Amino acid sequence: QVQLVESGGGLVQTGGSLRLSCAASGTMFTVNAMAWYRQAPGLQRELVASITSTGVTHVLDSVKGRFTIARVNTENTVYLQMNSLQFEDTAVYYCNADVSPSGRAWVSETYWGRGTQVTVSS
Repeated sequence: QVQLVESGGGLVQTGGSLRLSCAASGTMFTVNAMAWYRQAPGLQRELVASITSTGVTHVLDSVKGRFTIARVNTENTVYLQMNSLQFEDTAVYYCNADVSPSGRAWVSETYWGRGTQVTVSS
């Protein structure tokens, strides 16, 4: 079993910055891709950014140039640096990880964090 614990959300004014963190913990596993999703009230959850174990990233068009995803593999941690925040970025942000049990690389399991609220005041 793997747990994902997010931190770093909060209230910020338009134009401000926040840094989200997500740490994966558990035993006997390998973390493959990691990602951040967000869900605003009344809207579907959307992929904000993802990063593979080798560092290949993908970022949602609307946040390109403002958000950066990074990870530290030795710590099973992923970060989302969010700059120039806008009101439209207000949402609950969820960490997501694709995990394989140690020695079973062909097995893929998906885990989610509980989410962290990001509120941008206009």
